[in-house]
Amino acid sequence: MYKETFKNKIIDLIKKVDKDEDINIKNAADIIYQSMKKGGLLHIFCTGHSHMIAEEMFYRAGGLVQVNPILEPILMQHEGAFRSTKFERLAGLSKILFDSIDIKEGEPFLIVSNSGINVVPIEMAICAKEKKCPIVVITSKKISEKLESRHESKKNLYEYGDVIIDNHIPNGDGVIKTNSGSKIGASSTIIGAYIAQRLAIEIVANFERDGIKPDIYLSANTNGGDEHNETILKKYKSRIRSLF
Repeated sequence: MYKETFKNKIIDLIKKVDKDEDINIKNAADIIYQSMKKGGLLHIFCTGHSHMIAEEMFYRAGGLVQVNPILEPILMQHEGAFRSTKFERLAGLSKILFDSIDIKEGEPFLIVSNSGINVVPIEMAICAKEKKCPIVVITSKKISEKLESRHESKKNLYEYGDVIIDNHIPNGDGVIKTNSGSKIGASSTIIGAYIAQRLAIEIVANFERDGIKPDIYLSANTNGGDEHNETILKKYKSRIRSLF
C-alpha cells in the first residue's frame, strides 16, 4: 500500500535537490576541491542518524580518500540511543572534540544536521569558523526555520554555513502519513547519502577538469584493491584517525 508512495516521494525529493540545490552542491564541491588539491582534508561531523552521511563518504569503494569523519561514539545510537540525544545538547562537548582533531587552517567542514537546532553541531560550526575553516551545511531549512535553536546564540546551524545545501526533508522526516496519523518512511538518510555522492562526483569532476588524478579508493574485494588502497593511504593515515 505504501511502497509506491514512498518510492515516488523519494524520487520527488531527489528531483527537488537536483533542481534547487545544484549550484550549492557545485559551490560546496569547489570549496572542498580547493583544499583537497593542496593535500588538505574534508572534515565531516554529524550526530545521531546523520552520522551515516559521514560514513557514506568515508573509506568506501569509489570514494575520495581525503575525508576525515569525526565519528564520536557517544553521539551515535549504538552506545545508548537516548543518552546520545542528551549528549547532542551538551554545551562544551564540541570544543573537546574539535581540539582532538588534526585540522589545518582553511580545511573545510561538512556538518550535517536535519533540524540544525542542537548545541553540538552548532558549536562545532563555531569552532570551525574560529579556525577559518569554510563550512558546508546539509540541513532541512523547512524544519530548522520553524524551530528554536537550543544554542545560547539562538542561531540555527544553517546560519553558520558558508554554503547551505537544503535536503528539503519535511517536518518529522517521514514522507508518508499512516491512517493512524503517524509519519513513516524516513527520508533524511537516503537524501543525505545522495547529496554526499553528488558532492564526491562534483569534486572528482573538478580534479579531472584540471588534469589532476584524485586519490580514490578501490574495493578491497577486487584484484589489486588492497595494494592500491595501502599505497594511497600512506599519504593521509597520520591525519585520519578513523583509518586504523
